[in-house]
Amino acid sequence: MFRRIILLLILFPALMFGQRVVPSLDFQKMIQPIPKSAKFEDKNYYIWGGSLMKDKTGLYHLYYSRWKKKYGFNAWVTHSEIAHATAPTPFGPFTFRNVALPRRERKIWDGLCTHNPTVRKYGNAYYLYYMGNTGDDKQTEGLNFTHRNNQRIGVAVATDLNGPWERFDHPLIDVSSDSTAYDALMVSNPSITIRSDGSYLLIYKGVAKKKPLPFGGPVVHLTATSTSPTGPFVKQMQPIFTFKEANFSAEDPYIWFQDGKYYAIVKDMQGFFTNKGRSLALFDSEDGFSWQLSAHCLVSDLNILWETGMHEKMSHLERPQIFFENGTPAVLLVAADKEENGVIKTSYNIQIPLKP
Repeated sequence: MFRRIILLLILFPALMFGQRVVPSLDFQKMIQPIPKSAKFEDKNYYIWGGSLMKDKTGLYHLYYSRWKKKYGFNAWVTHSEIAHATAPTPFGPFTFRNVALPRRERKIWDGLCTHNPTVRKYGNAYYLYYMGNTGDDKQTEGLNFTHRNNQRIGVAVATDLNGPWERFDHPLIDVSSDSTAYDALMVSNPSITIRSDGSYLLIYKGVAKKKPLPFGGPVVHLTATSTSPTGPFVKQMQPIFTFKEANFSAEDPYIWFQDGKYYAIVKDMQGFFTNKGRSLALFDSEDGFSWQLSAHCLVSDLNILWETGMHEKMSHLERPQIFFENGTPAVLLVAADKEENGVIKTSYNIQIPLKP
């Protein structure tokens, strides 16, 4: 009884003025053990990331990045393609169906590589946001910087999750012409949500030319808004998810709007925000432009728990995406891999159950 009185006293000002009290999300408490079927891998391909949608029949559609293992892990930047798989449940087992965004003419901005999909439904259409690039088409042991620095952001549109997908001959988000801009070198990794006023907020990764090339930097995240899911988008050019003087503090944002707040899960590159090393961190925002660490900032470290009771530590846990069931976060999708003697021999998508 005493605890209830204290809680009412805390909440009273907000209740008195008609404000909705929004509790802070605690993802660590929401994460559940992972079924064995919720690991999607392919012996011939590296698999990375994944965006999940459900159709009218109850079938689940996964869009993900893949590239042949024979090219090596760093061929994500030269040989990735966005593929499509389906499953009867959000936890698999998933079966490959087709390549949603295959290679096309090299002269086109996304002609040789498509990567990191995020799928949304707005109105009666589906929108597949992604990174695309082109370049010299050379497989390199390290990162091919010709392709890396040609990364741009695109969107493909379809009326059915099985496609076909209409692609465009120009990027949705291009680099800024100002050589001093935060996104003058390359842009990538789009995430989008619809705002309370019906407009669209897109957050993306940008790299400046202020640090030595070819890597450049700093690597930051920026916002852009539009009244249409296919743009044009207006850039705000104010970096977010930054940490002091770090050249590359965060990556792979996934954003959404829930209960009057904007949320973002990002890859914390070195534990700048969570103090847990390489991890996933939660941010929130009142307006989508000014972001702060959430009260429960740690989403996950590199350790996962399988339904068998086995704990497993990954080398990387990245590309967070959420699947919502009836407006509630139900599945956290992540890309994962394990290194052996410094070499990544396989990677896959994992679908983690979430407790409301």
